[in-house]
Amino acid sequence: MDPKFFVRLSVGQLGLKLPGANANARKPCHCEIRLRGFPIQIAPVRLINCSELNLDPHSSNAAVFSLDESDLKALSKPGCLGGHGSYIEVAVYLGRRGRHCGIVTGMKRLVGVVRVELGPEWRDGKPVLLHHGWAGIGNSGEARPELHLRVTMEADPRYIFEFDDEVALNPQVVQLHGRIRQPIFSCKFIRDRRSSQADQLGGAYWSSSGEEEKDVEMMRRRERKGWKVVIHDLSGSAVATAFMTTPFVPAKDCDTVARSNPGAWLIARAGATVAGSSSEIWQPWGRLEAWREGPGAAGKDTVCLRLRLLPEGQDACMLVAETPLRSDKGGEFFIDMDRQAPAPAAGGGLGEACGFVMSCRVEGESRSSRPLVQLATRHVTCMEDAAMFVALAAAVDLSVKACRPFRRKTAVAKKAAPDPLELDT
Repeated sequence: MDPKFFVRLSVGQLGLKLPGANANARKPCHCEIRLRGFPIQIAPVRLINCSELNLDPHSSNAAVFSLDESDLKALSKPGCLGGHGSYIEVAVYLGRRGRHCGIVTGMKRLVGVVRVELGPEWRDGKPVLLHHGWAGIGNSGEARPELHLRVTMEADPRYIFEFDDEVALNPQVVQLHGRIRQPIFSCKFIRDRRSSQADQLGGAYWSSSGEEEKDVEMMRRRERKGWKVVIHDLSGSAVATAFMTTPFVPAKDCDTVARSNPGAWLIARAGATVAGSSSEIWQPWGRLEAWREGPGAAGKDTVCLRLRLLPEGQDACMLVAETPLRSDKGGEFFIDMDRQAPAPAAGGGLGEACGFVMSCRVEGESRSSRPLVQLATRHVTCMEDAAMFVALAAAVDLSVKACRPFRRKTAVAKKAAPDPLELDT
């Protein structure tokens, strides 16, 4: 498998020294981090006294930009960014970012701006420390504000995979590299409401919630269970799987899956085969939970996804990702230790608990979806590793559909055929 070239641009260790800091000690500070062609990222800035210089070197980054080859070429063009070369800009503000009816109000005051040039060294793909230390911002003078920041660029190659059709239609999974689409895996979707070895394995690790014992007959009529996805390599061998261990059922007096009783999947990889046995032996890796929450700030429902890993030889699960997706439009589920801080150590097969691990983009509950998966190469040592994340992506996509209201009939966008997942309702 050939990875695609990416560069990761990170900004962190932010701290601000202000003249007369005692008078401004209670005022919040934040910054807007800008790179042309990317959305502005906003982060808080810690106000620091002159004697307090011990910034945490292990703190998560305030902003991270992932640049592919097209982004790098755009930044390399002469005259890019106003004719001053390529740079990243950090604008620091004193005061809150207020909003009224969705419009940013004038409750902030600009302290100053610092620009860090992106020199040609990063084009070689080697780690580059662009800036680490204090920089004067604002108007020049003896009492000039100073901003502490660390800006780095490093190679972050990734494998890119895409399902060539909906998960429920048994698609191939291809690797994307430029215009080349190389088949890597095949995906088999199974709907079996009966008990199986996989169900028993899931129950051995996580029992169903007590809510499932209530109103059993009603839940049998209104539940989504028995969904399973098996990922096969090109030789036809099963290498990874995702299967429901807790059915997706509506909450009491409600029509949707609630946070108090989420549906859940077990993500597993192929284990050692037993001589003389034809049964599939799976090694549990993680548990994906999903539920639906009501309208948020944007007035739309969200599907919340939470991934916990089961480190080998340990009983306790470890939270590594919790991501909300728009139920109507979908979005990106990701494991990225620089964009969230779920646990002090990832473990459980993720290696070092830092940086980007994986992401997958899926469509909303009523749309035809072909998940797009990105994997950091440092977390893929064999085909089985990649297959495990592909199985996770399939579970993410199916979870969006499984969290649909039970009384609603949906039609897949731009398709005359019926929705293959319009079932068990």
